[in-house]
Amino acid sequence: MGSSAAGRQADHILAIDQGTTSTRAILFDRQGRPIATGQRELRQFYPADGLVEHDPEDIWRDTLVVCREALQAAGFGAERVAAIGITNQRETAVLWDRATGEVLHNAIVWQDRRTAPLCRTLKAGGVEPLVRARTGLLIDPYFSATKLSWLLDHSPGARDRAERGELCFGTVDSFLLFRLTGGRVHATDATNASRTLLFNLTTQDWDPELLRLFRIPAALLPQVRDCAAAFGETESRLFGRPLPITGIAGDQQAATVGQACFRPGMIKSTYGTGCFALLNIGPEPVLSRNRLLTTVAYRLDGVPTYAIEGSIFVAGAAVQWLRDGLRLIADAPSTERYAADLPDSGGVYLVPAFTGLGAPHWDPDARGGLFGLTRDTGVGQVVRAALEAVAYQTRDLLDAMTADAGHPPAALRVDGGMVGNDWLMQFLADMLEVPVERPAVTETTALGAACLAGLQAGLYPDLAAVAAGWQRQRRFEPAMDGAVRTRLLSGWHDAVRRVRSGTTG
Repeated sequence: MGSSAAGRQADHILAIDQGTTSTRAILFDRQGRPIATGQRELRQFYPADGLVEHDPEDIWRDTLVVCREALQAAGFGAERVAAIGITNQRETAVLWDRATGEVLHNAIVWQDRRTAPLCRTLKAGGVEPLVRARTGLLIDPYFSATKLSWLLDHSPGARDRAERGELCFGTVDSFLLFRLTGGRVHATDATNASRTLLFNLTTQDWDPELLRLFRIPAALLPQVRDCAAAFGETESRLFGRPLPITGIAGDQQAATVGQACFRPGMIKSTYGTGCFALLNIGPEPVLSRNRLLTTVAYRLDGVPTYAIEGSIFVAGAAVQWLRDGLRLIADAPSTERYAADLPDSGGVYLVPAFTGLGAPHWDPDARGGLFGLTRDTGVGQVVRAALEAVAYQTRDLLDAMTADAGHPPAALRVDGGMVGNDWLMQFLADMLEVPVERPAVTETTALGAACLAGLQAGLYPDLAAVAAGWQRQRRFEPAMDGAVRTRLLSGWHDAVRRVRSGTTG
């Protein structure tokens, strides 16, 4: 493939998938098949309880490395790449100098809870109904606006410089776009914008009243574009020739595209660091009645499609904690064997509220708890409890979504790093009482970014062509006895109540 590649058609998409724990680049052919990958783990910084940061320079350096690795692994150069698509960890806030590109502070990660006091103050002031009506979101440290306000207050001179237009704010997509284009483009897409608490779902632009509320100078903000759009070209020195950047979406929205959830009622759930379920609700931004989020699923040709989203902060991160924090396991794949070797968890429940609880509880002050320990408890029970917690949390989300939609989904499409675990997928189907469908390409976040870039670059004519390429690898059917399910869920709800009330007994 490499020796005769020169002069061939540019018919591949390079997808940059910048996640919370790793940065990846995946090269897809026009059939949506991954043909080469580069990956680097991303350093995490925990300055204090509830604080999580990344070094944006790590993100930038790793992005270049993995893109070059993927091209090298494919055996051809940038001449075969039609476009680049970017997908990213959402809500993570970066502040940098518009002239030099230099960052002013570590990125504040979406999991970070340092702005919980500010959020409590805002809620006490009675502004949450306004914020929710405009943005579809709740006031929570999870979202970008309070992070940005904190950065402006804690970076010397930042507020004055921001007012003068000397600084740029962005989520990770916007930061990478700025760097890839040599500082020529400061933009984002509608999905990432919709996660900031500053974006009006109806007007599809930054909301002046919310900017005043959160004390954000408008000059800081990127231009908002469609998910498939001409975002600019990379500097030629980076990959040997300029490459057009034609697709951007936040990771969960990109996965929604990669899973071809294009009809209202279709739902996908991504199992990575956290777990995020998105339910397509069509062209109207209907607000959840059950403390879920309304968000932009994707925007094409200026027309938004909306979703109801449930966000779980810790899923795969609990397995990472078992490996790196407690050193109970050597690697993530071994969790499947531990779980499958046991008849049950022995009554052990892990509530992984390491950085608070997300939907539908929205309790930033909750902290994790491990319950039901006895002298018979061993590594296996704790490992299994960590996996079971993923399914229990998903059930909480699905119950809220079903209450909003009026009926359960016909099936749940799943993706992300955890879905290769057959035991977990079967337990998930058992807990949800809904079939779970695993696609042939489980890297659907990167695939979605590639599909969006491919739409703009002309490789795909429309969403129907993207949907036609989706293939199911396996379907897991619910098989658990109802009484067993009820008993397990009752134990889970009791454990969550204990975490939320602050008791440990």
